[in-house]
Amino acid sequence: MTHWFHRNPLKATAPVTFNYYGVASTPAAAKICNDLRSSRARLLELFTDLSCNPDMMKNATDSYFSLLQGFIVSLDDSSKDSKLRYVQNFKWTDTLHGQVPSAQQDAVFELVSMGFNVALWYTKYASRLAGKEDITEDEAKDVHRSMKIAAGIFKHLKESHIPKLITPVEKGRDLEARLIDCYIIQCQAEAQEVTIARAIELKHNPGLIAALAYETANFYLRADQMLSSLDPAYTLKWRKYFHLKSCFYMAYAYCYHGQTLLASDKCGESIRALQEAEKFFAKAEALCKEYGETKGPGTTAKPSSHLFFRKLGTLVKNTLEKSQRENGFIYFQKIPSEAPQLELKANYGLVEPIPFEFPVVHAQWTPETLAAFDLTKRPKEDSAKPKPEEDVKPMKEPDIKPQKDTGCQIS
Repeated sequence: MTHWFHRNPLKATAPVTFNYYGVASTPAAAKICNDLRSSRARLLELFTDLSCNPDMMKNATDSYFSLLQGFIVSLDDSSKDSKLRYVQNFKWTDTLHGQVPSAQQDAVFELVSMGFNVALWYTKYASRLAGKEDITEDEAKDVHRSMKIAAGIFKHLKESHIPKLITPVEKGRDLEARLIDCYIIQCQAEAQEVTIARAIELKHNPGLIAALAYETANFYLRADQMLSSLDPAYTLKWRKYFHLKSCFYMAYAYCYHGQTLLASDKCGESIRALQEAEKFFAKAEALCKEYGETKGPGTTAKPSSHLFFRKLGTLVKNTLEKSQRENGFIYFQKIPSEAPQLELKANYGLVEPIPFEFPVVHAQWTPETLAAFDLTKRPKEDSAKPKPEEDVKPMKEPDIKPQKDTGCQIS
């Protein structure tokens, strides 16, 4: 079984120096600023470092986020914000809107934007791993786990931190609930693709495989519908991906449902189910072509030439021919004009996000170090002189370029 996943670009950000001359009045306060600057830079470097693994990413995120928490939460466990929450301006682009940045003078905006990128990194790590030839069982498990971690991060951002932003989220931007939900569903659906691959390899009951494929197809359909009211200039390529994956897994569902029907001596219904599988596969094939020709954010690929796609076409064809032969020799059953309704519910293998929490405040933050930040010493801004707009340079991502169309074999 093979996999191919669409990926949107990482968010890009303007540099942040955390230089508070005069404000950070002690060596301990200055050290926090230096550590914030270096840990942020390190984390941004790792996003595009192909040698980075989940352990390296977790260490880097824990280091930066634990320091950043001192700018967000109160040290006395009260519900009050840190006095430093609004001292620094942060600027981030969106995954769909190119290099058009949003800026907020709010450390929570930095927390959710960087957290969003961490979740994206886990999806991209999983995608690169799944794109290897001869992927091992342990690597397949890493793909599965990385998707669930990413889904858990997106869910935590949506439920616990994005609602705390002072500035409302703009429609169609990354932090809007619909887009976050799309990313969560995509992670769950892609993790279930790994589950389906494993079930096929271990020759599990065709009924279970059909049910998992049907649930996965519906995940992709839901994600597609969530983007339907957003500007197609930004979402069309992503929607093509959701649509083609939905058709692809509907073909899988009908194919394995056809096997179940044949095993139950319902050969006529089996043939009709497999004919429906052929239809969905043909739709997916057409959408693969459209996806490859559609401009927009995301990976460049020709999914119809990937092994994951070609294998399904062969499976549907061979299974249909088998049912037709059996019907011609043994059953002589009439083929229904209507395709069987899929009312399949998977009792096993459904993916749930792994719960995520940001790390607690770093030990460097004490009441004394916080008190050493004297906000009365902040330089007064000269409003008569407009500040020049900083360019936000895009992340240099190796996996946005076309890749070798080998897919991955789960063994």
